Amino acid sequence: MSYQPTEEILEKYADVMINFALNSGEGVRAGEVVQLRVPEVAKPLLVALRRAVLKAGAHPIIFYSPDDFAREHYELANDEQLGFFPEKFLKGLVDQIDHTVAVLAETDKKELDGIDSAKIMAAQKALKPYMDWRRTKEGEGKYTWTLCMYGTPAMADEVGMSLEDYWGEIVKACYLDDPEPAEKWKALYDKLYAIKDSLDALPIEKLHIEAADTDLWVSIGDNRKWLGGSGRNIPSFELFISPDWRGTEGRIQFTEPLYRYGNLITDAYLEFEDGKVVKATATEGESILKEMIAVENADKVGEFSLTDRRFSRITKFMGETLYDENVGGDNGNTHIAVGAAYRDSFTGDQTKVTELEWEGMGYNNSVVHTDIVATSNRKVTAILKDGSSQVIYQDGEFQV
Repeated sequence: MSYQPTEEILEKYADVMINFALNSGEGVRAGEVVQLRVPEVAKPLLVALRRAVLKAGAHPIIFYSPDDFAREHYELANDEQLGFFPEKFLKGLVDQIDHTVAVLAETDKKELDGIDSAKIMAAQKALKPYMDWRRTKEGEGKYTWTLCMYGTPAMADEVGMSLEDYWGEIVKACYLDDPEPAEKWKALYDKLYAIKDSLDALPIEKLHIEAADTDLWVSIGDNRKWLGGSGRNIPSFELFISPDWRGTEGRIQFTEPLYRYGNLITDAYLEFEDGKVVKATATEGESILKEMIAVENADKVGEFSLTDRRFSRITKFMGETLYDENVGGDNGNTHIAVGAAYRDSFTGDQTKVTELEWEGMGYNNSVVHTDIVATSNRKVTAILKDGSSQVIYQDGEFQV
């Protein structure tokens, strides 16, 4: 019989997602509307999530998507259908909801393998207005979202684990082995915030990242703050910032395989000049990598992140970015996201900033936001505004 997490585990999981992760760590409030986006294979978690929403006095809106359903769309859809944007429906949805919980669960990690990558990106690009509406509402403090994962046999098989062992990693990473998981998350966030405050206190001009086949410079830009511990992802152990994309120079070799758009990308490598990707290679999946980079502004950095090995409870490759971008292990990890920046990184009032001003500050805007991860041992040196330098990360640990 296939392994399935216990009802107790699922109840704890749902409690963390609904009563902690939403509202930036404060949980959902009575009367709010919560969108639950869950694949068919993750129905047991959907049941627990809806129950938690109802018990909180909130209103669930459920999007329950069939398994093994995406490929035929790309095989049959013409260009007009691929680019179709249900504007009235999605605008009404964004206006209605206060929060979203999205569950990642797959029955085929390579479902879109062999599909023309241009078709995949055409459908992605069509969603940009929807993503902009959500971002604006989030910036106004009227919307939060969070992600979590439900392990499946296909996901476990892909990384050579049994389903029970795979779920063991989920349970450990999310503190579901503790009687009060939310309290554990709060305690962790206190530690992360202390480091975040130390980083914010440093007048950093730019960062220099050095590792195997990596020599990368990232300019931070003015009026930025580090982010982390917001409840946006469960689990999340990282601290990250959205830099001024224009100051990215050099090269970075990524070590972790990336499953993206139903495809697998391995050994991704990027080179930057004047803030833009000028070379992108991969051992596998290079075509989808290049097609993604070719999307408007997806050739620029939207996020730079570091995970301290002392905090992360993730030690194994899980084949899912939500986990792999938070892995600890021997060296922690560095990852960058090509594409959209997080405007939460701005220290001022987002609602008073025009699009032209965002552009002027070097906040990238794209329909793409793809995190790519490196776990090679690295040193990160901050060049401060007075010209001095300080190592802020080495041997998998923050040094501040």
